[in-house]
Amino acid sequence: VQLQASGGGLVQAGGSLTLSCTVSGSTSNIAVMAWYRQAPGEERELVAGVFEGIGTSYADSVKGRFTISRDDNIAYLQMHNLRPEDTALYYCVTETRSPQRYYWGRGTQVTVSS
Repeated sequence: VQLQASGGGLVQAGGSLTLSCTVSGSTSNIAVMAWYRQAPGEERELVAGVFEGIGTSYADSVKGRFTISRDDNIAYLQMHNLRPEDTALYYCVTETRSPQRYYWGRGTQVTVSS
């Protein structure tokens, strides 16, 4: 299983970006697709996830601004009204059902200027 993320960049506060993550290999075995982020000096945190049979979940800090969606083996993270505190390296993650394993993609940088 491989993950390829794209869509990061530099944007002014209040702007928007959309990240995408394409999963290749064993795509019918995907149970979860999610986005994490890690800012310098901070711990990695879950931003949003699409959980099979459950739905979506968001960190409180992004609710109402970010939307995660999944189209088969591609996950999208639409980010609106971006804030400087959203600046981080964003990672795409997928969990497979059987065997249950987690796969991480390389991060894509999101930088929000004030």
